[in-house]
Amino acid sequence: MGAAEGRGLAHRRAGDARRERPRGRPGPAVRRAGPHRRPGVSSLRAEAGVGQVTLTWPAVADAVGYVVHHGAGPDSLAPLDHGGGDLLVVPCAPYADTRREAGGWYAVAPVRSVEDAPGTPGSPVHAEPLPADAVPEVAVRVDVADRRGRLPRPWRTCIGSEHLSHLLSTDECGGRPIGAESVAALARVHAELGVERVRAHGTLGDDLGVVTTGVDGAPLHDFSRLDAVLDTALGTGVRPVLELGWTPRALAPDEPWHEITPAGLADPPRDLSAWADLVEAFVRHLRERYGDDELARGWALEVWNEPNLGCFWTGDQQDYLDLYDASVAAIRRAHPTLPVAGPATAAVGWLDAFLKHAGGLDILTPHAYGIPPLDLRPVLARHGREDVAVWWTEWGPTPTHFHPVNDHPWVASFTARGMLAAARADAAVACWVSSDHFEELGRPPRLVHGGFGLLSVGNLAKPRFWALRALELLGDEEVGTSVSGDGAESLVQAWAGVDPDRVAVTVWNGSLQQHDWAEPRDDLRRTVRLDVAGLASGRYAVRHRRVDADHSHLAKHAADLGVAGWPDEDQWHTLRGLDVLADLPAGPVDVGADGTATLMLDLPTSALSLVELTPASQ
Repeated sequence: MGAAEGRGLAHRRAGDARRERPRGRPGPAVRRAGPHRRPGVSSLRAEAGVGQVTLTWPAVADAVGYVVHHGAGPDSLAPLDHGGGDLLVVPCAPYADTRREAGGWYAVAPVRSVEDAPGTPGSPVHAEPLPADAVPEVAVRVDVADRRGRLPRPWRTCIGSEHLSHLLSTDECGGRPIGAESVAALARVHAELGVERVRAHGTLGDDLGVVTTGVDGAPLHDFSRLDAVLDTALGTGVRPVLELGWTPRALAPDEPWHEITPAGLADPPRDLSAWADLVEAFVRHLRERYGDDELARGWALEVWNEPNLGCFWTGDQQDYLDLYDASVAAIRRAHPTLPVAGPATAAVGWLDAFLKHAGGLDILTPHAYGIPPLDLRPVLARHGREDVAVWWTEWGPTPTHFHPVNDHPWVASFTARGMLAAARADAAVACWVSSDHFEELGRPPRLVHGGFGLLSVGNLAKPRFWALRALELLGDEEVGTSVSGDGAESLVQAWAGVDPDRVAVTVWNGSLQQHDWAEPRDDLRRTVRLDVAGLASGRYAVRHRRVDADHSHLAKHAADLGVAGWPDEDQWHTLRGLDVLADLPAGPVDVGADGTATLMLDLPTSALSLVELTPASQ
């Protein structure tokens, strides 16, 4: 998961597979299209706002996303790089250009597949940001009477984790027990975020000893250590999405091998029949040990991880499809209905080829970073696969490990935006990963190090965790929201839900731009007028919780304490006391005959608020 250079639409760079794991491949923005490109987006509008330009356009049938183009003139347009390190595609309008150099000419091209050239950009439009003479007001209206059904929670389906064997580790990192804290991290995301499953690499890896070579040269299967891992995971309340990989050395071709980690190899198995025997034996073992009733409670099998990246798969696409076919046949010989997932490709790659070929598929599992999840239902429809679920089994703000944005409150608004996009696209999302106890790219060198985890070493919550916690605290039933004003939906979004006698609204302010995420941007600050309509008259207690530069921000708390490496015992104690979704002062609000409560919120950029209203008599 290395830093991205040599940028294309899916810009990532090659690097050492263990320390700078590459996460992508060239995509449409770097491909030359032929004469039959799709027409560009029509009716593009560019609206000038304070500190930003918002682009809106109508959806294009069967497009999965769009590439925004920008230039100083209408004839000098190029794809706009928002700095996410993976894909330049954005899922839908509106889109806010908040870069310091925002302004100029814009056009938008639809994308049917991230591996195809985008359509021709439509007619360009021009806009320049407005000066920051005053803080703009954005109106958020929540209608409690507008019931939308059960509120979707895409983050609950699954979460990523370090290799499964990590759960059994007796090593320490920063003086903290790796195995015990990895287990505790899964227990916490299950308890506080509602996470139901965990997906991790290395299910069949050598570190779990699932295959050895007998004296006669035949493979020997031993699932005892894997059983210990699965029993441990189940004890936290989550169930596994079992990624079938890596290639054990006992099944590998002749050396030289391409080692992913000591747990396994990127080389295709030398004998697919031996691989299929392993998969079949494994699934039969699961049925015998755990039983069909337990397996039916959410277990799934995913075939490999990111086979479109050479660091994870040295074969070609056809080699992967052959592995997939052999794996599915083996699974079905052992179990008739256990869900099968794939292709787990980086940067949403290979989907059309995979869907055209793959039988027995229950769950489509793409990966992406730095953008909200795309709506892949048009891709499924093109292949007659509308019954296939979409789970993004890796997703996050950046594909780069040790990137400071992972610890910054910018990720809170990004995470909320992504989860709302996934909910609208009927998809599930697995954040990568639960804990900073992560060694695939090197163990953490200090508490605040830009790790992928929602939780730090020591299991302190980072801003991304708190964003999900705020969303998890929304009510069970979704209610209608609308946003208007400068940056509505492109910067400021809201999501609301109700329980009996309780209304909860999450509202956030942030864009996709990562070029200057660490810089204070007062020009992007907004005043939010929050109107909650449809209430009974009376007095309501208000609770306002916040993630921003000063609140629910572990890195800031650690810096304030002078923690440069690992905390001492007193600092650990203080940080644990600060490990809460922080409250802001909030007084009661009176609701009159019109049934509307009105609150005014100051919402800086990279900030997220959870506002809850309950009758004051409770």
